[in-house]
Amino acid sequence: MPAIPLIGHTDLETAVAYRGARPLSAADYIADVMRVAEGIPAERFLVNFCNDRYNFAVGLGAALVRGQISLLPPNRTNEMLAQLRDQYPGLYVLTDDADEEATGLTSIRIAAGAEKGSSAATIPRIPASQVAVIAFTSGSTGAPGAHPKAWGNLAAGAVGEALRLGIETASRTILVGTVPPQHMYGLESSVLLALRNGLSFHAARPFYPLDVRTALEDVTGRRVLITTPVHLRALVTERLPLPALSLVVCATAMLAPELAAQTEAYLGAPLHEIYGFTEAGMVAARRTTQGEAWHTLPGVRAHERDGVIFASGGHVQAEVPFTDIVELKDEEHFVLRGRNADLVNIAGKRTSLAYLNYQLNSIAGVDDGVFLMPDESASTTRLMAFVVAPRLPRKDLLLALRSRIEDVFLPRPLYFVASLPRNPTGKLPRESLIELARTCSAKAKREHSV
Repeated sequence: MPAIPLIGHTDLETAVAYRGARPLSAADYIADVMRVAEGIPAERFLVNFCNDRYNFAVGLGAALVRGQISLLPPNRTNEMLAQLRDQYPGLYVLTDDADEEATGLTSIRIAAGAEKGSSAATIPRIPASQVAVIAFTSGSTGAPGAHPKAWGNLAAGAVGEALRLGIETASRTILVGTVPPQHMYGLESSVLLALRNGLSFHAARPFYPLDVRTALEDVTGRRVLITTPVHLRALVTERLPLPALSLVVCATAMLAPELAAQTEAYLGAPLHEIYGFTEAGMVAARRTTQGEAWHTLPGVRAHERDGVIFASGGHVQAEVPFTDIVELKDEEHFVLRGRNADLVNIAGKRTSLAYLNYQLNSIAGVDDGVFLMPDESASTTRLMAFVVAPRLPRKDLLLALRSRIEDVFLPRPLYFVASLPRNPTGKLPRESLIELARTCSAKAKREHSV
């Protein structure tokens, strides 16, 4: 059975990561991985909630060494963890937060980076067929859909991404990511891209523009910003002076060409988008300012059969149907003609409107309810919701909702209405919801002005 090294660094004294301005070498990383691997429970599954990107990478490596599988749930609510606990016996949490609470799960705290490695460290080799992670999508019934990813495919994808983006491997390239590593895009592009190509990454997860500048100032070399449209919009709006960048990589939602052009003009670096979906992982990339067509990653091919477009080959484990509307140009190029309207990506977090609606309507006292993603504007996109709950106080509803979904998906605003504009078949046309939003907004403004 072929095995693939955990990292692609040939010189163990080179940096794998930076915590602030402090480099953590490949030898440090391997030493931390082996130390943590010895201390984690002898279970099969874990969820890695480490906030520090280096700690996350250490936990991922330790799990691989022990033959364990890291789960990547779409959120970390108690309800989601309870579902996973029932499906994956022995599931435990790996964290670097002393205040982390996971109801019903054993929590193991790690603090990686405290011990110095040795130049004599041996890089572990992981069987290519070993399942490394299971990524999840949110189903319409609230049950997460599981998609196992083998180590060999993840490793190959990281190499393919570097080739498609033109990143010189084994170079002094440092990735600074604003997206969490628990997200599939964050895992692939802010952690594995570095580990498998001899690059390094910043351990922090900067959120605000000033945080991004601080992280970029910590390091020198070829800086690559791994980010999302939300963060780019904030950077372009504030226009803080930033250290020189070699490349900007963006994903989680379609990027408007205008924002892409503004970003390149502001940062003086090319911007490339990554397209993918949980079922397949990364599929393609494009430089947005140079056209709408996407170019598949090395070895990946797109093809049509019986009216369905599939991705296969390269690092994609099996033939997988696209989840979005795709127009094929040829087997290596395609154009997206619309994202699946049910998918929601906000600040690197992904869920579905169906999942949110399921959680809302599961709350006692809610007679009917629905979420709406407004049309994208210049401001940060926020979900809104309409609820029929005449006997349920607003504060109680929000408290119940907060226990079920992550804060980023909480509706702002939340409108209480007498009924929803369902059509004769029971569906809620988007146009009717948009009109309801206008009516509710106008009413709220009138009441506020009185």
